[in-house]
Amino acid sequence: MNSKKVNWAFLSLILLNIALYALMFICYAQGIAIFDIGIVANLLVSQMILISPAFLFALASRKKTETGRMNEMLGFHKIKISSFLMVLLFTFLIMPMSTALNAISMLFVDNTVNAISGDVLQMPFPVMLFMIGIFGPFCEEFVFRGIIFRGYKNSGSVFWSVFWSALLFGLMHLNFNQAAYAIALGIMFALLVEATGSLWSSVIAHMVFNSWQVCIMYLTDLIPAEVMGPEVELTQETLIAAIGPYLFAAAVATPLAVCVLIWLSKNERREAQFCSVCARRKEKKEAMVSIPLIIAIVLSLVCMSMEWIMALL
Repeated sequence: MNSKKVNWAFLSLILLNIALYALMFICYAQGIAIFDIGIVANLLVSQMILISPAFLFALASRKKTETGRMNEMLGFHKIKISSFLMVLLFTFLIMPMSTALNAISMLFVDNTVNAISGDVLQMPFPVMLFMIGIFGPFCEEFVFRGIIFRGYKNSGSVFWSVFWSALLFGLMHLNFNQAAYAIALGIMFALLVEATGSLWSSVIAHMVFNSWQVCIMYLTDLIPAEVMGPEVELTQETLIAAIGPYLFAAAVATPLAVCVLIWLSKNERREAQFCSVCARRKEKKEAMVSIPLIIAIVLSLVCMSMEWIMALL
């Protein structure tokens, strides 16, 4: 898999999403309720749309003489127990950064996760924990840090591979709110893979991150209203007041997360590989940016802009 195939795979992903949204809109306009299938089925369909193009392109790119298994090709290598524990610490250290970016984005757009929280809470906790906390993260890491990130690495520097894979990870969500923090998380997850040399590290981190959010959502719903007190109206002023502490927590925790990455690279004996992330090599194996990538980015931004405009109406 190289950057050319990666870009075509991402374009295919975006076109599939656009086609699905167009079909849903037509059915809705005609009063046809075939897409009223519930949140579990919606999550399942969205992950299948995500994983199918990348998986097919990865299979097609394998050489006939290649004997390596798919898990080896994607980097599913074992990590030490000590590294596993530090990955857990790393995950909690990047949460303040994500929260701060989410709060900043909410100054301009609605919180997408909050918009679907009602549908989520109507389902049993184990079901949503599996779909959002386990199945979804595995599929996303398989595609973005497994196929896309490694595909870009085969074509150029690690630095730009981290950047482009993270950008596409953010754009994949097709809304400005999630894209704001997904890009930052994409960078941190790609660095985690480089530090450990294993895709399992980012899979674990992503699963813990999402599972924690699901747990918080359900635990908050269990707290009686009288204990929670009166609901504070979410205004620009309250958001701005909250952003300060979030940014302070992120400013403390994020550098610590980077220190954990450095420790992980030493623990897994990958100091040289991890240090090479900052070395933007001048020589190119192959151009990472191509026409399919540009088209995919433009289409993603158009969809995100339309979603933002429709939310304002």
